[in-house]
Amino acid sequence: MKDQMTPMERATALAKGLPVDRLQCNPNVANGVARIYGCKILELSQSAETLAKAQVAAYRKFGYDSIRIFTDLFPWAEAMGAKVKYPEDETADLAEPAITDVSQIDSLRPADPYKDGRLPLQLDAMKYLMDEVKGEIGCSCGIVGAFTNAFFLMGVNKTLSMIYKDPEAVHRLCRVSLETIKAYAAAAIDIGITPAISEPMSSCTVVSPKAFREFSLPYLKELVDFIKSKGKGVVVHICGQTNKIWEDVAGLGIAGLSIDNVASLADCKRMVGDKVKILGNVDPGVTMFSGTPEEVRQSTLQCILDAYDSPKGYMVMSGCSLPVDTPQENIQAMMDAVRDVGYPVCPDRVRELLHACEKGKK
Repeated sequence: MKDQMTPMERATALAKGLPVDRLQCNPNVANGVARIYGCKILELSQSAETLAKAQVAAYRKFGYDSIRIFTDLFPWAEAMGAKVKYPEDETADLAEPAITDVSQIDSLRPADPYKDGRLPLQLDAMKYLMDEVKGEIGCSCGIVGAFTNAFFLMGVNKTLSMIYKDPEAVHRLCRVSLETIKAYAAAAIDIGITPAISEPMSSCTVVSPKAFREFSLPYLKELVDFIKSKGKGVVVHICGQTNKIWEDVAGLGIAGLSIDNVASLADCKRMVGDKVKILGNVDPGVTMFSGTPEEVRQSTLQCILDAYDSPKGYMVMSGCSLPVDTPQENIQAMMDAVRDVGYPVCPDRVRELLHACEKGKK
């Protein structure tokens, strides 16, 4: 089934309350674009043109609603002195934090997005991307929040212990992290790209809501306000269980809240659906990576039924970035399910489609 509208036309019409062909959908393919384009994942961190072209190739294949320049969680910490390991065909990972002792925090300097680490390459990728698809689809860049970046500067375990033993040091790490991320966000916005924030270490699975409110939320607010001051809306994704902090995050005035598959779409709609657009949350592992196309279809339809009528809007999405080797037929199954539902969403139609899935399993 061919879409009747471009992603940009769809987004504009939805914002104005005008008719559209379907709900927005973003499977969040992430580094799986390398499989679709036919390159190694390492090449995405070595060539701005390859990074952009791989993203465009995946978008052209599936027709989803958002393209994001993002490879991993570590470019900002790396630009500040952390070491990153680059397997040839797997996602990069943190090799060493930038510092190992609190006494070294004052030696850290905000990174220059035009000079340091991979940040200039990613900015160049954004320029290639805009040349290819500007005006056709919304283009974003992934950034991490200051709190998450702090963990990569000092090391996860040490930073966790510092929350209790040396809270002032955590704030100093967050402050210098924030300056790096704001500079990168400003550079991206100058290109025409919208920053989207990932804050995985803010998850209630990692830290308590109290710790989130003390150490992450103030810097998250400052970052969101900074991006909004430059005319861009902000989507925030936090991994894991987040229901205890939804009110806090929605209260930032963000454009969208992306939730993980372990959270409840129905609960999120009930608690903050009147404050923020909700994105999510088909299971990226059990369903998208390991499931069948029929299971993907069923899960996608259930998500739509749970959240299609959220007051501020809803986008179908995986709960987090898809594993690299997610079957392409499963990505297609998500897109097909959304297209089959159409718009406006008729819940009885969705239930019929769900019933057909369940009947087909028997």
